[in-house]
Amino acid sequence: MVVDDHPMWRDAVARDLAEAGYDVVATAADGAQALRVAGAARPDVVVLDLQLPDMSGVEVTAGLRAVHPAAHVLVLSASGEQQDVLDAVKAGAVGYLLKSAGRAEFLDAVRRTAAGDAVFTPGLAALVLGEFRRLAAAPADGDSGTAPGLTERETEILRMVATGLSYKQIATRLVLSHRTVQNHVQNTLGKLQLHNRVELVRYAIEHGLADE
Repeated sequence: MVVDDHPMWRDAVARDLAEAGYDVVATAADGAQALRVAGAARPDVVVLDLQLPDMSGVEVTAGLRAVHPAAHVLVLSASGEQQDVLDAVKAGAVGYLLKSAGRAEFLDAVRRTAAGDAVFTPGLAALVLGEFRRLAAAPADGDSGTAPGLTERETEILRMVATGLSYKQIATRLVLSHRTVQNHVQNTLGKLQLHNRVELVRYAIEHGLADE
């Protein structure tokens, strides 16, 4: 689903996705419309602009988690401001790409977002990771660098995810299939009651699992 209040931009993005073989199940011009149709359209990926006429993209991202939590939100914005990026990620966005990105970079970001990867315009990933580390500077009592309820393999993969490795890289290092790694990550998300890879990274950092 493509959400943007500029018709020409929205149509161009939808056309690029369709030409690349994606099924564009819906488009929306504002946040309220996006939230109305998302539950029925059930998109795997939502390409979302931050600047909408009725509500912010951050509010839409949070709302999408309520009406269709399985959707992966990829913010496509003209703003590279630190606070905009962090607010979007904290609301549940999986990725953040600037509108200055080329067509090939955008389509690759959509593909990776659909696969569950955290995708950011170069430079923004370090910003997000740095913020999570700052928030984790004073870990809660009882954190011991372990993840309760996870198997040894799930914990190992969680550590690798937290360092920024892609599923493909993890699969290569552990001599596993890409699908097996994805399954372990999905199991971990379920056990920890998290929604996406970004939240998984934050969990790992806050519990001392990203330092090794």
